[in-house]
Amino acid sequence: MIWSLIVGALIGLIPGAITNKGSSMGWIANILAGLVGSFVGQALLGTWGPSLAGMALIPSIVGAVIVVAVVSFFLSRMNH
Repeated sequence: MIWSLIVGALIGLIPGAITNKGSSMGWIANILAGLVGSFVGQALLGTWGPSLAGMALIPSIVGAVIVVAVVSFFLSRMNH
């Protein structure tokens, strides 16, 4: 369980760095983005590629990028 949270946090940091939204989201949001992104990415793309703590890394990162982009989009719309 703890290992999954650590891997989820690392997966969540990558799209945060790519989209420049990671620092504003915080650690808890990065972990959630990583875990939810892992679920979304594996549901959409399958479980191919290297895996760590039961999460396929490449689909998980792609899913986390999607989650961060969608959440950022909706948060920016709510602030306007």
